[in-house]
Amino acid sequence: MLANGAATPAFSPLYQQIKGLIMNSLQASEWKPGEAIPSEMELAVRYRVSQGTVRKAIDELAAENLVVRRQGKGTFVATHAERQVQYRFLKLFPDHGDASREGPAQRQIIDCKRQRASAEVARALNLRTGDAVLQVRRVLSFSETPTILEDLWLPGGPFKGLTAERLSDYLGPMYALFETEFGVRMVRAQEKLRAVLPDEVQCALLKIAPNTPLLSVERIAFTYNDLPMELRRGLYVTDTHYYRNELS
Repeated sequence: MLANGAATPAFSPLYQQIKGLIMNSLQASEWKPGEAIPSEMELAVRYRVSQGTVRKAIDELAAENLVVRRQGKGTFVATHAERQVQYRFLKLFPDHGDASREGPAQRQIIDCKRQRASAEVARALNLRTGDAVLQVRRVLSFSETPTILEDLWLPGGPFKGLTAERLSDYLGPMYALFETEFGVRMVRAQEKLRAVLPDEVQCALLKIAPNTPLLSVERIAFTYNDLPMELRRGLYVTDTHYYRNELS
């Protein structure tokens, strides 16, 4: 048994228990994205463990991009508003140059509407069929060339009030908007990739020929404690860009 009455399995290493408690505080927004968390010494006193145990827990959180250490300043809750985090979930890179030199994509919101979740969407988002979801469709362009067509489904409750106007007016990354205005932080994602051919509507939105091969990327993004918060299906035009993932 740990401080604050938190019961944990006997087989869980102590630092993993501390990591779980810190995760609970992150999920409860005790420390918001961009804010500093208490020092290792303060957390050690709070949880009645050694400073080394806290350090090991924070090491894992930092490795998972949940917190960011800043030399001489402390440890901060990671945020998608930071430049080094903005491209964490965007794996498309230009054939020449780099993503930072290319600059952010130009975004066009095609649609943003509330609807009832289909069985497939409900399953992906851990909802019930018929629950309210928000569907967003947008096109991302680089150098004014349509490159990515995305369809997103978000659970209706956490994203109540999200509109096409708010999406269009927000200049930063979409995940940063989710953080600052809706208190939802995406911390990890699962993706499935396959090659597909576009339909007539997709051809029109991406301004491509019907026989153009596309890379289909289906993503489920999760917030803290593996709670699914987004189903995203993207179609990528890869004649001037490529999909890059780093494995370790």
